[in-house]
Amino acid sequence: MLYFQKERKWAMEKIKEREPSAELKILRLLNPRMNLQDYQHYLNLEKGFAGELQLDIWLEGLTNDCLVVNDLLLEHKGKAFQIDSFVVFQSIIYVFDSKYHEGDFYLDTNKWKTLAGKEINSPQPQMERAESLLRQLLQQRLNIDIPIESLLVFTHPEFYLYNAPPTLPAIFYNQLHRFMKKMNSMASKLNRSHESLAEQLIAQHLNKFPHTRLPEYDYEQLKKGVVCGKCTSFMVEGGRVWVCGECGYKENAQTAIIRSVEEFQLLFPDRKITSATIREWCAVNGDRKKITRTLSNYFKRMGKGPASYYID
Repeated sequence: MLYFQKERKWAMEKIKEREPSAELKILRLLNPRMNLQDYQHYLNLEKGFAGELQLDIWLEGLTNDCLVVNDLLLEHKGKAFQIDSFVVFQSIIYVFDSKYHEGDFYLDTNKWKTLAGKEINSPQPQMERAESLLRQLLQQRLNIDIPIESLLVFTHPEFYLYNAPPTLPAIFYNQLHRFMKKMNSMASKLNRSHESLAEQLIAQHLNKFPHTRLPEYDYEQLKKGVVCGKCTSFMVEGGRVWVCGECGYKENAQTAIIRSVEEFQLLFPDRKITSATIREWCAVNGDRKKITRTLSNYFKRMGKGPASYYID
């Protein structure tokens, strides 16, 4: 697939947007409907995604001729690895690994610890592993040899790391502006080979991480109802409008139902969409025909009578 259908202009160009991982999408849908056994894992994913969004905001400051590719999941020799963002310049690729740690930490030799002395996982080995696999993929599979520099990017303003050596491959919050100036002052003029590099890497992107930590769940155990799209509380049916009992957000009934159907499809891709199932899923107690009318407006009906179902 070609991502450059027109002549590029001299400027930063983002060619792959970021979106939550499939794992985070599902956990977001499950969280209001069941008690997540590993709730901390879900919070860690949300925190990580928040950091990646902060990385995106920072990269919006690029004005040099470069390509920005976000959120790549790649595989080489059976080993999967993730890249938060990489930026292609004329003579180098910067790979940025977003970190959204908050609080005070210190380095004890190569060990990362909180001020209370609790050891945490060092982010450096994972970053170095991803850089090595990316370099191998480029050289061995795509026959591309270009220098790569990987950097940890700490985007939370309330993070501090004591004893950090100058050689640590990291950009701290108070260094973000200076590093951006450095990138924007680099000599860089891209050509079709750089575009091809980005295209080929995007073509290698995996849609689903091979190892996820999703809880077991089934339809019967999940709480039914329409979840608010703003605060994830449950909404109250009110005729043509659904209202969130927590934040007061209002949503058109058809929009709320279709959004709930899409959530149902993501959680249960193998189950058929029927009016009875969606009526139960949305906990509709009033006019039951509104479900049938809504489904008929947005989906194609297959069959007739009680055995009928809907497809995209």
